[in-house]
Amino acid sequence: MKVLVTGGCGFIGSNFVRRLFESRGDGVTVVNLDKLTYAANPASLADVAGRRNYRFVKGDIADPDMVRLAMDGCDAVVNFAAETHVDRSLLGDASFIETDVRGVFVLLEEARRRRIAKFIQISTDEVYGTIAEGSFHEDSPLNPRNPYAASKAGGDRLAYSYWASYGVPVVVTRASNNYGPYQYPEKLIPLFVTNAIDGHPLPLYGDGRNVRDWLYVKDHAAAIDFLLDAGEPGETYNIAGGNEAENIEITHKVLALLQKPKSLIRFVDDRPGHDRRYSLDAGKLGRLGFRSVTPFDEGLAETVRWYGEREDWWRPIKERDAAYQEFYKTQYGDRLATSSSTAKPPG
Repeated sequence: MKVLVTGGCGFIGSNFVRRLFESRGDGVTVVNLDKLTYAANPASLADVAGRRNYRFVKGDIADPDMVRLAMDGCDAVVNFAAETHVDRSLLGDASFIETDVRGVFVLLEEARRRRIAKFIQISTDEVYGTIAEGSFHEDSPLNPRNPYAASKAGGDRLAYSYWASYGVPVVVTRASNNYGPYQYPEKLIPLFVTNAIDGHPLPLYGDGRNVRDWLYVKDHAAAIDFLLDAGEPGETYNIAGGNEAENIEITHKVLALLQKPKSLIRFVDDRPGHDRRYSLDAGKLGRLGFRSVTPFDEGLAETVRWYGEREDWWRPIKERDAAYQEFYKTQYGDRLATSSSTAKPPG
């Protein structure tokens, strides 16, 4: 099998590339098409870069010529390439539409032309919006409530339309919050782990009671690998970790693992439209034969240990990357200046 993986130098993509080689060995050839935007890091795949059955192509999924080059001879496409951070989308970044919608269109057009055998579109639980009780099923209405989620919903439904209209063998996956090694330090867990290591404040939105389901990235990668073979074209599959927790609980666990004080917590002004709770029912995938296996406490401990051991990977980003520093200042500067310095939410 020859697989085009887009966004393979990103967090989930790099873990998936590694998973393919672990599970399929020399029976798979991987072409990694990545634009190398701020959250992509070639160092995340340094251990596979020398393999004869791996090829890296620097390029944009919204560029038809680069997509045509990268997809040549491929049997399957797995599209991880996306702009993914809600906070950045709230700042009005047009790249979310360019990559998450137009880029998906370009990939689908080329896949249709080449009669690709399997096209997996990686979506997100955020397309469903917030839910107070119960869990979302694959046929639940979509109600994205921030620009990132809306852009992903657009790509998600565009991919399905190519199955319905043209018979392109599309599988859509919607996963809950991922965590694990190689995650760019702007998301909650890697941001809080690396800040805590340095004794810096942990900016926690609102009252910290927002609930997410946490999926270990290696379980997610294994699920996508499974669906390459078992996923039915035209179907959507939720991928969940089964580990729902409030953000404040996650924060306390991170601090405990690092033996850092709760006084590092800073309750800051909430972000606009912050969804209160996400929850997925992954029974459909379970009936197909796959379940996530990593207990949250085990996965979190491994993640914290990885960031502690791999300062060579994340410290250059936080200390020398001007784009990261500008984003952090924009997003948290004023919030931290007016934050509560106690380990309780204000009010």
